[in-house]
Amino acid sequence: MQILLILISVLLIAIVLLQSGKAESATNIMSGGNSDLFSNRKERGGELFITRLTFCLGVAFFVICIMM
Repeated sequence: MQILLILISVLLIAIVLLQSGKAESATNIMSGGNSDLFSNRKERGGELFITRLTFCLGVAFFVICIMM
């Protein structure tokens, strides 16, 4: 069980680092720049896959932690 938890942890860290910066326009808010933070942007293709994989790995991580 611990090996699976370590494997999921490493994969989760790697996938989070691969995600595009959704919060990079938050710095524009702090500095007063014009940003499209609240615009409705749809994720497509690889970005959607990475988001869903991150969610699944996160849920698996919490479930394993609770089971342990």
